[in-house]
Amino acid sequence: QVQLVESGGGLVQPGGSLRLSCTASGSIFSINVMGWYRQVPGEEREVVATFASFGTINYADSVKGRFIISRDNAKNTVHLQMNSLKPEDTAVYYCKMTMAQYIFWGQGTQVTVSS
Repeated sequence: QVQLVESGGGLVQPGGSLRLSCTASGSIFSINVMGWYRQVPGEEREVVATFASFGTINYADSVKGRFIISRDNAKNTVHLQMNSLKPEDTAVYYCKMTMAQYIFWGQGTQVTVSS
């Protein structure tokens, strides 16, 4: 059994910052990719940032230069530092982990950017 637990969402004003964290627990082995996705009601879930086990990092164009993904392999944790937040960043953010042929998702954490 594998579980992903996210934390760090909330309400922030435009231009502010938030830091999301996601920790994997359970029968963990050979994690390939950890990353963050987001979803707005009525729209498809989209990738925000991913961090592969061999060090490759990718960002969505919309967050480049504002968001930073980091990963602590010893703690099976991935973070997303979100700076210069915009109202259009408002969404439910989900942590995703791939391990061998398996894919796991967190429960999601709400991020709201509003004045």
